[in-house]
Amino acid sequence: PLLLCHAEEAAVIVSGLRSTDVFVGESATFTCELSPPGVRNVQWWLDGTPLHNNLVTEISQQDGRIHTLTLNDVACHDSGTVTFRAGSLISSAKLLVKGIAL
Repeated sequence: PLLLCHAEEAAVIVSGLRSTDVFVGESATFTCELSPPGVRNVQWWLDGTPLHNNLVTEISQQDGRIHTLTLNDVACHDSGTVTFRAGSLISSAKLLVKGIAL
């Protein structure tokens, strides 16, 4: 019989990031689901700049599978490409921040 070693199971992106349009001052949320759970070395980027968990940038994970980035109180200059990287896996999506017409 073949023995399957789960430690060697290749990680895959089950559902990737989706491009999001929001207005200035709103929050934008990006979600990426990985399989199997417990993938390490995950990193979020905005236009090539690494993002870190703070008051404005909320980075969380659920069940070790679902990784979520929430950008709070976005400004026009936050528009760009959001990238999620887990090891060799990469998912990207566009963030478009729209001004409010007065």
